[in-house]
Amino acid sequence: MKTQFSTAFFLLFIAIGATVGVVSCKDGDPYDVSAYFSENEKDTLLANIITYTSQYAKGATNATRFEPRFRKEYVSRLGQYKFEGYFVAPDSTHYFFINRPVGSGYYKRGVGGKFKMGKNLMPMQYEELWCTPHFKSDSLVLERGEFLFKAMIKEGNIDKYVTMKHYVEWPDSTLVYDKKINEWVVPAKVQP
Repeated sequence: MKTQFSTAFFLLFIAIGATVGVVSCKDGDPYDVSAYFSENEKDTLLANIITYTSQYAKGATNATRFEPRFRKEYVSRLGQYKFEGYFVAPDSTHYFFINRPVGSGYYKRGVGGKFKMGKNLMPMQYEELWCTPHFKSDSLVLERGEFLFKAMIKEGNIDKYVTMKHYVEWPDSTLVYDKKINEWVVPAKVQP
């Protein structure tokens, strides 16, 4: 009887340890999107962000890009985009850093921003705060984007880094992010 009890206790201890190990691994990196979402949820969220940040789907406009008829095209772009950093602040602001293609995809750039989470993993109050210059090397996108991502989380913006042109291409004197239409625009065209 004592041996059965010891064995059962030992197995229970192993099961609890394994569960704690899985949970701590998942929650180990607070900047890893996997700490917050399953694989399917990550894909859904990234497709939603792609709808904001990539070129319009064929036939879409700013006003129609979120219509279901265009969803398939944005989802088809998932393989070209990647979460490099993700963090949910205590005030429920979601900060992100993605690696995305530029033009034909030979070059890449980092994009960072923030939003509040809406229904069905749809970002609301979405705002892109910075874009790196485009690079051939993923390592440069990661190095410079990670620096900006952590500064953005710490300060809520990257205002004091915008003059670092090897790190920040936009915002600058030629393009700023218009939160009302969710696009980078020439400063004179920003909606009041």
